[in-house]
Amino acid sequence: MGSRAETGRVTGSRIVHQRAVIDRRALAGAITELVEAEGAAKARPKVVELLRGALAAGRAEIARRLAEKPSAGHMSAEAQAFLVDQLVRLIHDHVVGDVYPAANRSSGERLTIMAVGGYGRGEMAPHSDVDIAFVTPIKQTPWCEQVIEAMLYFLWDLGLKVGHSSRSLDETVRMAKGDLTIRTAMLEGRYVWGDQALFDEAQRRFWAEVVAGTERQYVTEKLAERNERHKRLGDSRYVVEPNVKEGKGGLRDLHTLYWIGKYIHHVRDASELVGVGLLSPAEYRAFRKAEDFFWAVRCHLHTITRRAEDRLTFDLQREVAARMQFADRPGKSAVERFMQYFFLQAKRVGHLTGLFLAQLDDQFAKKQPKGLLAGFRARRRMVKGYPVFGGRINVPSETWFAEDPARLIEIFVLADSQGLELHPDAMRLAVQDARLVDSVRTDPRANALFLELLTSRNDPENALRWFNEAGVFGRFIPDFGRVNAQMQFDMYHHYTVDEHTIRAIGLMARIEKGEMKADHPLATAIVHKVVNRRALYVSILLHDIAKGRRGDHSVLGAEVAQKLCPRLGMSAEETRLTAWLVRAHLLMSAVAFKRDLSDWKTITDFVAQVQSVERLRLLAMLTIVDIRAVGPGVWNGWKRQLIHELYEAAEERLRLGHVQRGRSERIAAKQKAVAERLGNEAGLVETYAKQFNDAYWIAEPDDVIASNLSQLDAAQGKALDVRTEYYAARGATLVTVIAADHPGLFYRIAGGIHLAGGNIIDARIHTARNGMAVDNFLVQDPLGRPFSEADQLARIETMIGDALGGRIKLVPQLAARPLARPRADAFEVRPQVEFDNAASNRFTVVEVNARDRPALLNRLARALFEAKLMVHSAHIATYGERAVDTFYVTDVLGEKVESVSRLKGVEKKLLEAAEDQTVDVAAA
Repeated sequence: MGSRAETGRVTGSRIVHQRAVIDRRALAGAITELVEAEGAAKARPKVVELLRGALAAGRAEIARRLAEKPSAGHMSAEAQAFLVDQLVRLIHDHVVGDVYPAANRSSGERLTIMAVGGYGRGEMAPHSDVDIAFVTPIKQTPWCEQVIEAMLYFLWDLGLKVGHSSRSLDETVRMAKGDLTIRTAMLEGRYVWGDQALFDEAQRRFWAEVVAGTERQYVTEKLAERNERHKRLGDSRYVVEPNVKEGKGGLRDLHTLYWIGKYIHHVRDASELVGVGLLSPAEYRAFRKAEDFFWAVRCHLHTITRRAEDRLTFDLQREVAARMQFADRPGKSAVERFMQYFFLQAKRVGHLTGLFLAQLDDQFAKKQPKGLLAGFRARRRMVKGYPVFGGRINVPSETWFAEDPARLIEIFVLADSQGLELHPDAMRLAVQDARLVDSVRTDPRANALFLELLTSRNDPENALRWFNEAGVFGRFIPDFGRVNAQMQFDMYHHYTVDEHTIRAIGLMARIEKGEMKADHPLATAIVHKVVNRRALYVSILLHDIAKGRRGDHSVLGAEVAQKLCPRLGMSAEETRLTAWLVRAHLLMSAVAFKRDLSDWKTITDFVAQVQSVERLRLLAMLTIVDIRAVGPGVWNGWKRQLIHELYEAAEERLRLGHVQRGRSERIAAKQKAVAERLGNEAGLVETYAKQFNDAYWIAEPDDVIASNLSQLDAAQGKALDVRTEYYAARGATLVTVIAADHPGLFYRIAGGIHLAGGNIIDARIHTARNGMAVDNFLVQDPLGRPFSEADQLARIETMIGDALGGRIKLVPQLAARPLARPRADAFEVRPQVEFDNAASNRFTVVEVNARDRPALLNRLARALFEAKLMVHSAHIATYGERAVDTFYVTDVLGEKVESVSRLKGVEKKLLEAAEDQTVDVAAA
């Protein structure tokens, strides 16, 4: 028993001091003594306890070894499989020898135990499932059923999660033929214990009856399955909370390569992929290194959480980084360095996958005219000295790049312009020779080629991603190499810096082609009016290039632009413009999301910085693709509307000059537009014209004013009237509250909306001359979507009514609500308060940065109320775990707050509110 089968590797061969992990011989002796003393039935609880202790001790020993060598992933994974092997063997021998002994077993009373799946490969994380196939020669006999059932109960009693099947040889073959998952599990089949001859027969039949002739079909299905898995998990290997097992570029992708190689070439070990020509020796070493690292990470995750956890979430990233001995460096924390290494490995896996599949395609193509993946293959031709065949561009010789290193860029330019893929041989050579591009960094031809690639009108995203995968991008632009695979440790950015940048460039190209008109009407309308197209694309490339350095990345990035742009062959004017765009790339979003766009001073100050319509257009384009490329769901209708509003107001000011249009003319124009909207109720404008001050008519859009006036008229005589409606134009729900104005009204309304599950993204507070408050709120759910269902809208109205009517105690109820995103605890966000008396002519602008959490706005608004300040508008922006709430305030007399001591007192109250997690039960 226990000899190596032809297609299965017995675990333990590479494990040192195996008996320190588990001593099977000693345990078998102890079990025999227990059975002899008490009999098999009575001894069972003690046998289970003995095995449970062995499992715990073995896991502890493996964990100790991992702590000593925190990067030894294979060692840990193989030791875990070895430990389970020994326990399965002990249980089998005990059940067959002591529990259900059979002296004269028939030919049908045979059983082989096969490890399948990951366990079959001889690699397991500490809490992985134990996947076992029990195979019998024919339909199960009562004895086989008893043995299998007894073994399973022992395994379950040990707390192991067992994935099991029990089938006859015929059933095993039939089911493997019909099910891809079963076929893959059987592909990994490894003999553990039992009848060796039966295992050998199962393997022989699997290869002869299941695999033979289905190689092409298996590869196609396996790749389709992989693509579906990638889509489900974000379809990028650079998502900032990756799944180490299932995610793109993770362990499962490496295993897929091994499965395909095994299915086609019958390799027994990943190292044999070299011999069959699917990987070079260097690529296999990279394969092994990435696999070792990912196994180490996965084993640490299981050890820390004490469960089968494969997601590298923010709260676990710090701990795994510490366990794997990553340390802080200037400008980059330990966790960021660890995650950068993680993504570099994932990138390497992506590169290996591309080469492997292309090589596989070539192997299939040699067997018949049509390749597995390439479809119809055209005749061989030459393009500028490069051989092209079957939709792929290759190099004519091994010395091609060495003879002229600028070709390391040229080949990607040609591939993009001709719609070709790189041949695996060309890609391999590019990776091998990438360092040669260092010598042509200052070469005008090489820089012109790079600029051509960056500003391509074809598919620059795909071309640049391959350019990056080859390692040439980061060498030709060393500053880009510094942010390669660099994550930003926050909940806002979904991708690494290089992936975010390449996606943003791809978005810009798609907008230019007119493919994003529905999502980005403004960008689509202005993109072809842009004069400095090269500056636009280079600014997108450079906007985050200085992330991870000490200092403001916008300022440092502008310095990079000033050095790099001349090297790329850009003029002095293009260089100045690009540097300004990089320095100002956060300006437009900051103004749009955190300032009152109806305040004339906001637009004046913004225009003073932008200075020209061309710069405004370029900045708008850069802002849009930057936000959109942050991750799915970050761009929404509300952000689109704010950017559009700011753009239009600034463009009008720039065209007409810096003269404020007559305030009275603007109000008259607004009132006329409102009257047209109201139709039969147009008379309401005249009725309420004098009830509101000028700021109301300027601040609110005409559709909101029309709704407000109609509601005001219908609410005559009511102490409170709440109206909610889905506001499609802004991707939010408009909540209007009309009530007798009184101190604290705003924070109570905010509390009611929070209790109804809403997040306030914008608020404008007005008081009519008759003492009635007209407050407009834009509200979304926690996922950034509007409320539109009737019951949702009714709940908001009810909760506001209860909050204002004193029917609920706000503070304890809000404090009792669970945190929406407990993962935010992984981040430290120090509250900050800033005052700006220059941003508005009428108001003091208060900006509060704090950790985002339910009812934060309510707490801050209450603090402002307690500080005897009047809130006139509030603007809420969230960036993952961080919230930025901006308030336009005055004192109770309507004046700005300018006293230093008064501002310090307000700051103290706001900081306490931002940090406070306690519940004041007495507060209403």
